[in-house]
Amino acid sequence: MTTQRRFSAVIFDFGGVITASPFEAFNRLEAERGLPRDFVRQVNAANPDSNAWARFERAEIDAATFDTLFAAEAAAQGHALEGAAVLAVLAGAVRPAMVIALDRLVAAGYRIACITNNVPTGHGAGMARSGDRADAMEAIFARFEHVIESSKAGVRKPDPRIYAMMCEKLDLPPQACIYLDDLGINCKPAAAMGMHAIKVTGGDQALADLSAVLGLPLGADGDHGSI
Repeated sequence: MTTQRRFSAVIFDFGGVITASPFEAFNRLEAERGLPRDFVRQVNAANPDSNAWARFERAEIDAATFDTLFAAEAAAQGHALEGAAVLAVLAGAVRPAMVIALDRLVAAGYRIACITNNVPTGHGAGMARSGDRADAMEAIFARFEHVIESSKAGVRKPDPRIYAMMCEKLDLPPQACIYLDDLGINCKPAAAMGMHAIKVTGGDQALADLSAVLGLPLGADGDHGSI
């Protein structure tokens, strides 16, 4: 029966999929500082492959350098915001229903993996800000057969190479994989190479769409919300 399945593996982004979107935390920071909504995204959208954020996700610079470079980029956009403040709010709240879904996928015979753009700061791949939170995050990451972190791989989404790296690790063609990400720009390369891409806008929608594709009930007894 398994050999007749169209898909063999489900590949997840982490922030914004398994956890709530970091953009929510950025918006709270912006409100606290009296900055325009989505200002952090605006800064990170300028020179998206060579700005401080992109370089930090590829581990080309350290946290102190990111702090300085991001502050300069923010100033160029007309506002004061240090990079350290952005890093301090990075780790999002875990969506419990997504974790339950991971276990249900494995129980149903699917392989699960994770591709995450992260930065070399905090504790572990989830960028936790405390040791206890790191332990909780690592328990989630331990469920994945393979995890590719941009800060360790030296390549970040949406570079097609990072998706190819995962296919190689799984020894599967892209057509056998489903990919979930909260950013459309990261879904496009996955879809272009043959994966079934699902753009995540929330916990409910992600699990409903994944359930529909696989024909497999997912979520915590119908509760697909987030915390």
